[in-house]
Formats: sequence, C-alpha cells, structure tokens
Amino acid sequence: MTLTSVVDQALPLGIGPAVIAVDVGGTDTKAALFDESGRMLGLSRTPTPHDGAGTALAVVGRVQELTLQFAADFPQVRPRAVGLIAPGVVDDDAGIGILSANLHWSNVPFKQLTEDLVHLPTTFSHDVRAAGEAEFRLGAARPYQNVMVLVIGTGIAGSLFINGHAHTGAGYAGAIGHSIVDPAGPVCGCGSRGCLESIASAGALVRRYTELTGIRPSGAREVLALAQAGDAAATAIWSGALDALALSLAQLAAVLAPEAVVIGGGLAQSGDRLSVPLRERVSALLSFHRRPVILPASIGENAGLLGGALRARDLVS
Repeated sequence: MTLTSVVDQALPLGIGPAVIAVDVGGTDTKAALFDESGRMLGLSRTPTPHDGAGTALAVVGRVQELTLQFAADFPQVRPRAVGLIAPGVVDDDAGIGILSANLHWSNVPFKQLTEDLVHLPTTFSHDVRAAGEAEFRLGAARPYQNVMVLVIGTGIAGSLFINGHAHTGAGYAGAIGHSIVDPAGPVCGCGSRGCLESIASAGALVRRYTELTGIRPSGAREVLALAQAGDAAATAIWSGALDALALSLAQLAAVLAPEAVVIGGGLAQSGDRLSVPLRERVSALLSFHRRPVILPASIGENAGLLGGALRARDLVS
C-alpha cells in the first residue's frame, strides 16, 4: 500500500481529540490522521479494495492497515476514535451499511466490525452527510439552522439539517438525486424513471450528450464549455439540467423552507455558469415561499474527511 503523505495541512477543524478519518469511495479510499490541534497529517489516497461479496471485510481490513501506517508514521499522535464514511444507503445511528450496489454489500455492521479490529471507538456515516456536516459546522452552511448541502458529481445527494440538527431518516433522507423531476424522463441507475440524477448529474450530462451526438465528451466540464460556445446539443442538455435542479430545489423550498442550499461537488466548480441561472430559475418557480440562499460550498474536496473527523471527535469529546 502506497501512501502519499501531506503533512501539516491547515484545515479548519480546530482543537480536539486526535482522530482518524477514512473516506471510502467506489474507486479510491482517502484517509488522514488529525492531531489535537486539528492538523491533517498523512493524507493518503489508495485504491478501494474490491473483492465481490468480500469487499466490506476488505474495506475494514484497509482501515486497520491505515491505522497501523499512521501509528508508524506519526507515533507521537495517539488517535482516540475513527470516523469511517462510505457511499450507498447508510444508517448513521446504527453504524450499518444498508446497501451499496457498486461496492457489493448489504446490511454490514461497519461500526462494530471496525471497532473489533482496530480497538478504537468508530462512527460510520454516509459520505455526503459527512461532507455536509463539515459545511454545516465549519463552512458555508455555518450561519444557518435549516439548510441542504447538495453535492453534484457523478451522482447527486444531499445532507439535510433541520433546526440545527442533521436529519438522516435512518439512512434514507437526503436522496434528492432520486427525486422524480420528469416521470417520462430517462431511466435512472436506481431503476426509476426521470430522477434528478439521471438528468442533472455530471455523469448524466456526459451520457446525454453522447446519446444526442454520438460524440463522447471528456467530462461534464467539456459539455459546459460546448454550451458556452453555442453548441446546440450541449446548450439543450445544460438548460434541461438547470431546469431539473431548479424544480427539485423549488419543491424542497415548498416542503422544508430551508434558509440556504449549499452546493458542492465537481459540477459546482462551474461557478456562475451554475449559480446565476439556477437562482433565477428557482426564484421564478416560487411565489410566497421562503427563497433559499443558493451559495457554493467552501470546504473543498476534503469535506468528507473533515466530516468524518468531526463525527469521530463527537464520540470521545
């Protein structure tokens, strides 16, 4: 296992117990050790182990490997807890991975398995909810009590806070990417038709442009660049994505009346090309409703790790 160490990186975690955070992704696993001052030590990215039905146990084994590596590299730092995060349907309170189709597990007690192997208190959370936790406690969502942190990348998911508290719905809340915006729309990977994720995610932009033109772009950013240059197919696809996002946010405003929607993920890096037309579309759909402030996330690509570290610290603070 090769670690790419980034020592003493400044991040806004603050003072607290030393902890380990591990962010399991479909392709890579990121991990870091946070010391008592909040410094992020030994930031690493390693391939996520894939072993079919044995993937879950392989992931827990990787957490043990990382823990031992941090102990060897930073013997002066004694972590007191582990914050493990992963995609899929996650019951944060029970510490169970209910389902991850891509990683081939269901109903896995990750919290208990990790604690048994590394002998440290462990919290197991959903990756987007952990990133939302970082934005809510440390970043752009900090001024608000009622807020949705929306992450738009290959898929779309959200982290929901109501009256200052995370709302998880036993792992099912925040799946805004699978809210239906067009019942006659494309089939989603989840099996439903017309989900927001099937129209407005970065992956959807690439797939839809390829279907329309027969040309596969390098990524969502290329689709946006083509739209900006006047390409008709790209313009139609981008406009449809904005309309779908606006409809979902308008529905969210009508039902939960959030003060703010904080948008992160790769697609959010398009800046004003996303935020300006999205604000206009959401405002046009609303009447008497509270109009949420729509603003970019501020923590960056390591938001998930910080959220995992925050939750780990909560166990032992």
